[in-house]
Amino acid sequence: MTDKAIGFNRHVFLAWLDEAAALCCAGTNSAEARAHLEAILAVDTQGAETRRKAIDILLNIWLHTRQINTSLWQDAAEKFKNGPASERIWLHYGLTLAAYPFVRECLRIIGQFERAGSTFTKVMLRDRLIAQRGQLGSLERSLRYVLASLRQWGVVAETEQQHVYQASPHAFSTDQADLELWLMACALHAHPAEEISFADLLRLPELFPFRITVGIDALRTDARFRVQRQGSGWEMVRLTY
Repeated sequence: MTDKAIGFNRHVFLAWLDEAAALCCAGTNSAEARAHLEAILAVDTQGAETRRKAIDILLNIWLHTRQINTSLWQDAAEKFKNGPASERIWLHYGLTLAAYPFVRECLRIIGQFERAGSTFTKVMLRDRLIAQRGQLGSLERSLRYVLASLRQWGVVAETEQQHVYQASPHAFSTDQADLELWLMACALHAHPAEEISFADLLRLPELFPFRITVGIDALRTDARFRVQRQGSGWEMVRLTY
């Protein structure tokens, strides 16, 4: 991974993601979206460079993911326009997984801490990232922005001990099975393997903030997935696009 590949180099608020999503789902072009977001971010930020980098992230998530996976993006746009505002975190999170492998890697490690019932610090997270990816000049700085964003999104929380974090104790849930399936499709798209078992898909550590309740039959009837039983009895899942 190069410094350039990390990319997530500013704190991003959910309200900004909502604005970016509304613009991109309405078909606003990149230049117009930037101008609109510039005016919004100017209220809360200082410095043209800070705003530019934050807008880059917003548009990478809600505009450029259309080129990464058109079908997933179109599903997200439809859900954003017609779904409840309370469930938009599912959409922002899923597209972030697709847009930023570095953020996905951070979430995967945090999910491993959560599964072990462990709190963590930025240093602990940094050390695991370095062990897996190597030392990069921008890694620690970007990690600070990732953690700040995840806290604002309600994905992680600081404990009573300063600078000690934990996964949010309140998982996001929905009664919309298709939203669960869409997020699983995003996670599978972002995963380095082309196919994984259904059991592993359900237990992907990067999905830790969400309560997933759908079963294998829902994937079998969903055009986004191809499910194949292997001789070992594993139900292997891959995306169809």
